[in-house]
Amino acid sequence: MTKEDFFQKIQQQLKAQKAFVCYRKPGQALANLLLQQDYTAHELTDFSENGFVFAPFDRNGKTYLIPQNTSETIQFELAEVLITDEETSSDYEGSYVGAEEDQKDHELLVQKGIDAIRDQRFRKVVLSRSELVELNDPSPMPIFKKLLQKYREAFVYCWFHPKTGLWMGATPETLLQVERDRFETMALAGTQVNKGQEQIEWGQKELEEQLLVTDFILNALEGLPEIKIGEISKPYSAHAGTLLHIRTDISGKVSQAEDQSKLIEALHPTPAVCGLPRKEALEFIQKHEHYDREYYSGFLGELNFKTEKKRNGNRRNQENQQFSAILKQTSLYVNLRCMKLKDGDARIYIGGGITRDSDPAHEWMETVNKAQTMKSVLVK
Repeated sequence: MTKEDFFQKIQQQLKAQKAFVCYRKPGQALANLLLQQDYTAHELTDFSENGFVFAPFDRNGKTYLIPQNTSETIQFELAEVLITDEETSSDYEGSYVGAEEDQKDHELLVQKGIDAIRDQRFRKVVLSRSELVELNDPSPMPIFKKLLQKYREAFVYCWFHPKTGLWMGATPETLLQVERDRFETMALAGTQVNKGQEQIEWGQKELEEQLLVTDFILNALEGLPEIKIGEISKPYSAHAGTLLHIRTDISGKVSQAEDQSKLIEALHPTPAVCGLPRKEALEFIQKHEHYDREYYSGFLGELNFKTEKKRNGNRRNQENQQFSAILKQTSLYVNLRCMKLKDGDARIYIGGGITRDSDPAHEWMETVNKAQTMKSVLVK
């Protein structure tokens, strides 16, 4: 299969309005394509299903699944060059209609969040907004190819379902990885522009925000008898395209594979997309953001994916090399740095964590920087 054939498969599925997802995991060259063969809307019920899931920010919303067993699956090794020089030079630039009004509204929203924190209603809240960008070329494939080429260390995806529409993104944040009895997750918070600096310095606000996220995850997991926390890394600066974040890696063991549903329920939505305490922060978001996040800041990825793992071969026993085991793996990511494409427009979603030391003007600029991450792949 050629590169053109691979992307043509996606185009044909989209034209037929059948569900599909194409994705590449962080740091890998292998692209995975799942093509649903019918028009059935498969909804997740209890996390026992296997397939690719797409879950909204609102836990009461509908989570859709493209089943692994009944879908056509294709894997393709992506070449280094996916887009031409002409496509690379056509990055979106400039502001958008309504920017001044959006800035005013967002800064007022942030100030409400700061006031609520100082009134001790909660300790942190994540507030977001969206931008609608008109595209001269509504074709999704050039945008998706740019995402694949620009963000090699992110989870890059293109998802379509008749019930959700067309989404794509390049998220830096893992929600959960599970293989056998071992799980991994991360605490990710704080944002600054990556200027290639050797020494990366973080302000008190960003350090406090990251500590809050880490503490929440640890407390949530320690409350589950099925979970045993193992290693906790020291916080470090993680690259995410043109941005930097503070990251802490957390790993451990889960007693049974079925208990990963409890892990997911404990983690989502994380303080990195909602706030602390979660209940009070979520109520504030629902009351004051005045728009539907839909699948932005939800999660997506492989759930109970069946993968073949060959046993280590022994040269003295060639028969041993013929055996392999089928494992179930879960790899879920928080849906950040994403957009929804509809009717020739791209709706970009961006947000930031608010603490008592936040500054509304600074928080606006943080969303501007994050928006540029997505705008850099749009066609003028």
